[in-house]
Amino acid sequence: VQLQASGGGLVQAGGSLRLSCAASGLTFSTYNMGWFRQAPGNEREFVAFISRSGGSTYYADSVKGRFTISRDNAESTVYLQMNSLKPEDTAVYYCAATLSLQYGSGTRFKYWGQGTLVTVSS
Repeated sequence: VQLQASGGGLVQAGGSLRLSCAASGLTFSTYNMGWFRQAPGNEREFVAFISRSGGSTYYADSVKGRFTISRDNAESTVYLQMNSLKPEDTAVYYCAATLSLQYGSGTRFKYWGQGTLVTVSS
């Protein structure tokens, strides 16, 4: 199983980025998907979750209204559209896959991508 995250980079505050996570080696449409992030010196935190069908999404309060998670099961890819970025969004972003609907804890996720760095300058 491989989850390949991409799309990170350097952006100014107020800007946008779109992260992608391409999955292979698993039946993507049977997995719920999540995005997590870890800033330097901080613990990993939940960002967003989408159910296997795409019908349900959940967000951390800190990103609600600014970030949108979506998926394309035909392409085995999950996306994270990030708008109105803030310096505090700076982190390595990870995608992850789970069969569980308990999305808040990373311990419920079975597969993880390698991470992509997002840096937001003020």
